[in-house]
Amino acid sequence: MSDRRSEQSSGDEPSSSSISDEVWQQFLSDSERDIRRSAPKEPSARAREVTQRLKKQKGEPEGWRTGPAWQEMNGRAARRRKAWAVIGVPLAIAVAVVAMRPSLIPGDPFGSSSGASSGTDSATSPLPDETAAPTAPPSAVAADTPTLAHPFAGSPALRWADGAAGIVLPKAAALGAIPKDRVELALQQTKKLLVDANLNPDVVAGARPKAALSVLDPKQPHVLDDLDSSLRSPSKTRDPLFLFSRFDPKDVKLAGKVIKTRGRITFAKGKFEGVAVHADYTFVYPVVRADGSTEVTRTIVRRVIDVELPDPAHYQVTPGRLTLLRYDEDAGNSACDIDDGYLHPQFPSQAPTGSAAPTGPSIDPYDRSRQLGKGPQGCGTVSRT
Repeated sequence: MSDRRSEQSSGDEPSSSSISDEVWQQFLSDSERDIRRSAPKEPSARAREVTQRLKKQKGEPEGWRTGPAWQEMNGRAARRRKAWAVIGVPLAIAVAVVAMRPSLIPGDPFGSSSGASSGTDSATSPLPDETAAPTAPPSAVAADTPTLAHPFAGSPALRWADGAAGIVLPKAAALGAIPKDRVELALQQTKKLLVDANLNPDVVAGARPKAALSVLDPKQPHVLDDLDSSLRSPSKTRDPLFLFSRFDPKDVKLAGKVIKTRGRITFAKGKFEGVAVHADYTFVYPVVRADGSTEVTRTIVRRVIDVELPDPAHYQVTPGRLTLLRYDEDAGNSACDIDDGYLHPQFPSQAPTGSAAPTGPSIDPYDRSRQLGKGPQGCGTVSRT
């Protein structure tokens, strides 16, 4: 995807208020907070105080020279859980499902299936768009082996939308004094971020996510610098996988051109007099080894991000650019102990590599009813891929 300039919102950027060097230095010190850390921690008393003050005030807060209360973005902003792939669908469940739906048996010996034997994954009827938070994980499906021709065989994602078609924006509407066109801009910028960060085949193959970075506000302290640093020199605490889906092209490549997508976007009036957008999406990547092997496996990545398009009449922000408030990531079937900025899936024919043995709980990576960031952290296993 080519580099695109972000749209500009209406309204003039306010001039800086006159602030003492001591107050400005204190702001810079307080702002050094963490969108960069992966371990969650509670907001500081300073952050809570600022938040309460912003709720009571309008206009530019006293003693602030740039933007919303970005120091409020504590460790919750960048959390990640990885899990090795251990296929664990109980046999009893599989038997019960087949008993109720014999058409799920590979090959459909009873001739009752209308989609599985038609020759393409897309023959299966797609699910309707997700409009509310699910209350349970997807139902069990037949444990078919994925192939190059059918990379989503045996996966609930078989019925999910293909790529960007799964990112369906809600209809924009005015939010009080915030006009409809600003809401639409916030939604479009959020979609641009999601598409480039997770679905652009060049980015998935390790390229720089130029379009995604272009929608983020360069005036937000540290964010772009930290993301640039994570892309140049990944580490455990500064990892591009917190926000971008990337595979090492020397290791694996996509099996085909389709990435399955499911999730939803909502919007509301934000804390900073702007449009707050919440996105919760799961992306399923079928991959093969780069050495020419035809064995297919899948990595499942769920992302929850919160952004806001603040009002430039109240805050010194770049009009039309998003403020990144929070981003959580949960990766299923990726090595837990490799911090090189790439996802490292396990294939069925290989044993887990690395020194970090799975110690966390088994999870279903397709379960979109789980609340990210609330459960135990660590290296666990996944029940299916």
